[in-house]
Amino acid sequence: MDLFSRSWTALRTVVAGIADEDFERPSGCTGWLVRDLVCHLVIDAQDVLITLVTPAEAEPTVDAVTYWRLVAPPTGDDPLDALIPRLAAAYGEPWLLKFHLDDVGSAAGRAAELADPAVRVGTRDEVLTVGDYLSAYVLEWTLHHLDLIAHLPWAAEPPAETLAAARASLERIAGAPFPSSFSDKDALLIGTGRRTPTGADEAALGDLAARLPLVLG
Repeated sequence: MDLFSRSWTALRTVVAGIADEDFERPSGCTGWLVRDLVCHLVIDAQDVLITLVTPAEAEPTVDAVTYWRLVAPPTGDDPLDALIPRLAAAYGEPWLLKFHLDDVGSAAGRAAELADPAVRVGTRDEVLTVGDYLSAYVLEWTLHHLDLIAHLPWAAEPPAETLAAARASLERIAGAPFPSSFSDKDALLIGTGRRTPTGADEAALGDLAARLPLVLG
C-alpha cells in the first residue's frame, strides 16, 4: 500500500512539473507523445477508483503477479490505443490535462490510502484483494514513470524502492531473475522491451533473452 502511494505520488509530481512544450515530446510508449501518456494515466486513475468501489464476494482468481497477462506487442490497431491520442489532443491546453490528472489522481491516491487491503474487488473479470491490486499497480506506475521521462532528461526518476519492487514483480512474472549486473531500471526497460539489449546484455541474460520482451496487458 505504501509503495503504491510512493510510486503514484512520484509519477504525478513529475507530470506537474512538465513544461507545456514538453507535452509534445515522444514518450517511452511507442507511438505516444507525453500528452498521450498523461491522458492514459487519467484513465488508469479512473480504473483504480472504479475497482476500489467494486467489491466481490468470490474467492480471488489472481494476485499481484498473475493479474498481469503477457500479450503481443502493441500494433496501434487496438481501439483504445488509437483513442488515446485523439482524446489527449481534445484537451487542447496542457494545463487542462494536468488539472484532470491532479483531480482524479489525487482522488485515486486517497481512495487507496483509505481502502482495506484484505477486501476483495473485481476488475477485468477477475477477483483479487485490494492489497494485491494496488501492489500490481506499483509495476504499472513505475514503468509509466520511466516512459514519461524517457525524453525528459531533467525529470526525476522513480523512487529506488519502487524500482526495486517493480523489478521483483517482473522477475516473478518472468519466472526467473534478471542478471545481478543489471540495475533495477535496466532490468525493467530491457525486460519489457523498452530498451534493446546489447550483445553483452543478451549474454548475461542467457536463456531468458529468448523469452523477452515481456509485454504486459
